[in-house]
Amino acid sequence: MDVKVKKIRGTRDILPEEASLWSEVEGKIREVCRVYGFGEIRVPTFEETSLFIKTTGETTDIVEKQMYTFEDKGGRSLTLKPEGTPSVVRAYLENALFQRGKKTKLFYIERMFRQERPQKGRYREFTQFGVELIGSKSPLSDAEIISLA
Repeated sequence: MDVKVKKIRGTRDILPEEASLWSEVEGKIREVCRVYGFGEIRVPTFEETSLFIKTTGETTDIVEKQMYTFEDKGGRSLTLKPEGTPSVVRAYLENALFQRGKKTKLFYIERMFRQERPQKGRYREFTQFGVELIGSKSPLSDAEIISLA
């Protein structure tokens, strides 16, 4: 069979055998996070570009060289998420999660996108796991995050 359409360089297909392994790993991550009292959050795949410029830094490699940015029909500059923290913090603020208590514990397992040179083990589309503990300045919170790892 002559295949004329191929996946984009820097991406990969995760076939059924590997997908079931990924599901198992993600399930274990969710289990551990819930034991530690973290709630899962899912945020949009793309955000306004200004979010990443403001939070990641205008002169960082991610902003200057690695973001997939495009304009929508309304002329807004949008970017596929290159990392998770800015979107999670935006959701925390926009949805007033701070009203739920002193500290908020969130985790995510989501696809991210970076326009970097593909190398062995590095892809332009990848899954990232992250935890955010917002609202505590205690060193014990840092220790909790470290023990989670």
